[in-house]
Amino acid sequence: MRLPSEPILAVVFDHDGLIFNTEELYQQVGTQLLARRGKTFDLELLDQIMGRPPQVSFPLMINYHGLTDTPEQLARESTEIFTGILDDQLQTMPGLLELLELLEARQIPKAVGTSSGRRFVQKCLGKFELEPRFEFLLTAEDVTHGKPDPEIYLAAARRLQVPPAQMLVLEDSQTGCRAAVAAGAYAVAVPGGHSLRHDFTGAAFIADSLADPRIREVLGVG
Repeated sequence: MRLPSEPILAVVFDHDGLIFNTEELYQQVGTQLLARRGKTFDLELLDQIMGRPPQVSFPLMINYHGLTDTPEQLARESTEIFTGILDDQLQTMPGLLELLELLEARQIPKAVGTSSGRRFVQKCLGKFELEPRFEFLLTAEDVTHGKPDPEIYLAAARRLQVPPAQMLVLEDSQTGCRAAVAAGAYAVAVPGGHSLRHDFTGAAFIADSLADPRIREVLGVG
């Protein structure tokens, strides 16, 4: 574990697989989407698209399987499948609510930086009345270059008015973690499920969950 060289002044959360169990749900959607076309949603494809924005992930899926669909067609169909499972299966990740309460008690500002679209993120956060608890949301629509490019985390640091090195970024995927590291942020990996096998080179440490006591230590409350 590498402790930050300076106090952490703000925290940025990834969304999918970090705040919510949506990475698990995405796998269900991808599996169903490709099964309709006689294809499989294997681990190699999942590694390629995990943490990337839709405008990148759907073309990757098309190229991987040689599909004749357009990215727009896959996006519409994915939304339809997702809508059918979201209300019943969406859950917050372990330790999230306790961590939010801790940050609020310490008056440490927090934001969301995600490769997902704003409408979807707001739908998920709205189900648990979480959006007002964040300073702002940065989504796929707010950047030109998606993760692993550092743009989204550099933008977050500017809006939070903190140096990147004093901004804790919590990420569950190697793509997102690389973006945080490239931005100069204090990156902590919080993998789950499939992403346990990802390469988190550059992360300060790999947390067991958002309830990992090392996160509290980093925030100066361990």
